[in-house]
Amino acid sequence: MTKPRVTLVTSRDYPELEEDERGLPDALAERGMDPRIAVWDDPDVDWDEANVCIVRSVRDYARRRKQFVEWAHSVPKLLNPADVIEWASDKHYMRDLADLGMPVVPTTWLEPEQGLSKHQVHTRFPALGDFVVKPAVSSGGREMGRYTANSGESRMRAILRAMSLLDDERAVMVQRYLNQVDEFGEISLVYFNGILSHAVQKSAMLQPAEETGQSLQDEVVESHEPTAQEWEWGEQARRAIHTHIFNRVNHDQLLLYCRVDIVEDGEGGCYVMEISPVDANLFLTETPGALDRFAEAIASRVLW
Repeated sequence: MTKPRVTLVTSRDYPELEEDERGLPDALAERGMDPRIAVWDDPDVDWDEANVCIVRSVRDYARRRKQFVEWAHSVPKLLNPADVIEWASDKHYMRDLADLGMPVVPTTWLEPEQGLSKHQVHTRFPALGDFVVKPAVSSGGREMGRYTANSGESRMRAILRAMSLLDDERAVMVQRYLNQVDEFGEISLVYFNGILSHAVQKSAMLQPAEETGQSLQDEVVESHEPTAQEWEWGEQARRAIHTHIFNRVNHDQLLLYCRVDIVEDGEGGCYVMEISPVDANLFLTETPGALDRFAEAIASRVLW
């Protein structure tokens, strides 16, 4: 009997997947599947023969999103599906979540078509405190920067960074830096087929660039048992995501995987920082059993 093929999709930088997921092929094989690994932009791959494809370590899609989305739509069997990938690979999705009542981080959007001058960009930054500048299309926290509003040097760095992205025809997000991230960290809730599998707590990654020489620092991740309140916040976000997907993206199945990142808002609620149903780090090695649960979630979509 031929085993059903499952192709794990990666990028050229991670030809054997990222370290966190290198045990996944063996876990799939143990469950009666024929796992393969393929690079998404490899012209020699026959995607018609790849059977069920699962996007994983595609960290290079951000600068080639149009090509990546076109590729996704060309793959016959893709989980998560191409319409979801198209929607969630651009953080303008945060507007959709806000429309559904989700407490997303307040964001000022700078669009290339606005033709903003440096002065106009400057006036859209916060007057006080730290703030974050990042592209609307990015992967894994790359290309983010943290800046200090009342420092002329830092503010100029932020202006130049934003202008560089806009000149490259990339939309920019400006957000106040949430000090709660430094105090409490971020909580990532990971769902498989709509069910919470596990959670991790992540330390702050961003530091002001002028203090450290770089903004993005190594992230410390620990397994986390979500509180009842965190669980409810995550469920609210999960329901909103699936409501949007069902109503507007025309997809009626539960997502194979999705990560929801939240942080306390300091007033008894939370902010949704982002959602990740595209190339999310699922933190499979931080929590016992997480990798096996992901393999089981895949098996439930492939074998039954």
